[in-house]
Amino acid sequence: MLSVKSKAQDFTFSQFYEMPLLRNPAIAGIFSGDVRIQSAFRSQWGSVTTPFQTTALSTEVKFPVGIANDYFTGALQVTSDKAGDSKLSRIQVLPAFNYLKSLNGGNSYIAAGFMGGFVQSSFDPSGLTFDDQFQNGQFNPNNATAQTFKNTNYTYFDASAGLSYSGMIGYGTKFYVGGAMFHFNKPRVSFVDDSIRLKPRAVINVGFNIPTGDVDNFYIYGDYITQGGNRQALMGMMYGHIIGDYVEDDKVIISLGAFYRWADAIVPVARLEYHQVAIGVSYDANISKLTTASRYRGGFELTAAFKSFLNIRNSSRDKVKCPVGF
Repeated sequence: MLSVKSKAQDFTFSQFYEMPLLRNPAIAGIFSGDVRIQSAFRSQWGSVTTPFQTTALSTEVKFPVGIANDYFTGALQVTSDKAGDSKLSRIQVLPAFNYLKSLNGGNSYIAAGFMGGFVQSSFDPSGLTFDDQFQNGQFNPNNATAQTFKNTNYTYFDASAGLSYSGMIGYGTKFYVGGAMFHFNKPRVSFVDDSIRLKPRAVINVGFNIPTGDVDNFYIYGDYITQGGNRQALMGMMYGHIIGDYVEDDKVIISLGAFYRWADAIVPVARLEYHQVAIGVSYDANISKLTTASRYRGGFELTAAFKSFLNIRNSSRDKVKCPVGF
């Protein structure tokens, strides 16, 4: 029997700033509004092999706590990831929460967050080929394999936690900085070998919203990631321009920019924010050692977001201070 092992690899979105829970559960709730819903779809390596496709959906709901300027955020992250001929897939359902503690009367916040839930992983062996299906050097699809699989799916519990600090500096520059540890419980992640565990992933996050005028802003984001001896850095910026007349939290903004994934890809990005809804598109220009096969073609990504205040008595709109909005 063929021994099949699965060593899970964390996926990454190029528009990583649109998926806060996948960056750090402690940066949930750092937005202007009571509710935020964000989604992303990514298709990668279609020019090289069977496309790797990832879909994600996150929801955050934020409530003021007591008479202070503190906030509690409840959230949910759901993802679906499918890769390769075997359709190796993971479905994650991860509830999360964090607490934003007001400092200096609400001019800055420190937050602690936790995310934990179940992950279901599976594969379809019908898309694989094996040595005993080859005859005289030729593959014969009608020649049934003798390979058997006792287990093609498993479920495990995954847990993550993080801290963040957010506030305002200078002439209206908003920022946050944070750190998180994903998979700190080291879950078992193999179809056949219980000794294989998912290694913890440490992440450092930064974000800046820098106004350069009444209608212009620079948005800067970055993540530095380490996992199992491997390292990755993602960084970049967008320039946003507000179109026409507007009121706070009800704007039309066009943003253009680019991001860089270290030694892997250059990613041009365009984003349109129309009042409460935002749409973003990006494409990876692959610059890794795979360029010979990929011909610089990486992956297409589409994101969508919605944020708003709730028409409830305990809305954050009614608070004197609220967390820094991005």
